[in-house]
Amino acid sequence: MSARRLSAILLLTIAAAATWYLAKSLVMTEIAETPGSIIRDGFYLRSARILGTDENGQLLYRIEAEFAQQQGENEIEFRNVRIEYATAADVPWVLNADIAWIGEDQHLVELSGNVTAVNNQGILDQVTEIRTPFLTFEPDTFRAETDRRVQIRIGARSLTATGMLALLQDNQLRLKSNVSGKFVP
Repeated sequence: MSARRLSAILLLTIAAAATWYLAKSLVMTEIAETPGSIIRDGFYLRSARILGTDENGQLLYRIEAEFAQQQGENEIEFRNVRIEYATAADVPWVLNADIAWIGEDQHLVELSGNVTAVNNQGILDQVTEIRTPFLTFEPDTFRAETDRRVQIRIGARSLTATGMLALLQDNQLRLKSNVSGKFVP
């Protein structure tokens, strides 16, 4: 073996030993995870817009939200939500809520927190407004329903009830129980 080869092997051995020593002497620090720093699978969107179509592929409704995030495998949570039907659907209702969830089947939207449904063409040709803390909504069938307290305003008239079924396409409201109201001519 030549002196040149021997010095190259010796130099490589010293470099390997020095690298091993440095790697061993470095202290491994453990990164503590805080609940807010955990990265989850899924997605989130800012200024989200989802378009719903009818059986012919025509625009039926749009869901707009300031923020949307996937929850679990098959659920999406929306924040500051607005749901509006397309002009061609001829359903003049607009729904707003603090939070909305769309589940796996995607045919049911659950609205929660300051839920309002407003029809500017209104029942009896007056602005109609529905307020409730929780509402299940089926945009494909134009149905909205709740078993919670509901306040309905039709112009200057006001009704309260427990539970309601609204057939938005037909402008029909069916109150379930504990109905009371104020009608001024």
